[in-house]
Amino acid sequence: MKTKIGFITVLLAAACALPAKQLTPTISGNYLEVRSCDIYTGACVANSEMNLSGKEGMLVWSVREGSWKGTRLDGLSVIAVIEADGTLGDVHYQPRSGKAVIILDAKAGSEQQQALKDFARTMAGKLIGEIAEVKVASVDVSIGQCKGGSCATVKAGKLVEITTRCLGAKDHLCGNEENYYPPLTPVDSASSAYTEVASYNGSGLNVTWTLAGKRSAYLGTFAL
Repeated sequence: MKTKIGFITVLLAAACALPAKQLTPTISGNYLEVRSCDIYTGACVANSEMNLSGKEGMLVWSVREGSWKGTRLDGLSVIAVIEADGTLGDVHYQPRSGKAVIILDAKAGSEQQQALKDFARTMAGKLIGEIAEVKVASVDVSIGQCKGGSCATVKAGKLVEITTRCLGAKDHLCGNEENYYPPLTPVDSASSAYTEVASYNGSGLNVTWTLAGKRSAYLGTFAL
């Protein structure tokens, strides 16, 4: 009996020593979001913008590889241009809903475009409570291609243009800034960035905008 118990103990110890099984993501890629309010900021600036600005945003998912509900989306991108019902602040305490224009990658086939649209709606949740329009455009995305990892360029035809760079020492205004708001969607390794330009020049939301010089972007990755 002692020998049997000792043998079982050895087996259990060996099993506990094995590394946990790593699940392979079904879909993964890079993510960028830009808002019309600062996200890297202090309470003084955030309070001055709350309920007065920051209702607009753009969410970009660039799929590196993988499938969504059985449809391969390798190398394709989707953009959601959002107008929310309030300042896009702390979504944990102030959940927002909105309507969006969804821009689908022109490289995608019809089945892939449907999958991209469903993926964006799932990831954004209530932020895409209503789809105002669906557009198709040539989408070019480059995210994180610099030493600091917070540089990005996005173009979607003549509809969307985004350029970000890494935050620097001169981007501090009051000295107590932090990532005041969390990212709007589930992402990994999110880092804040400086928005050099972010513009939307399409229809569907009854508003267009061009933003420049704000600490209003997040870059990250997703893996589901």
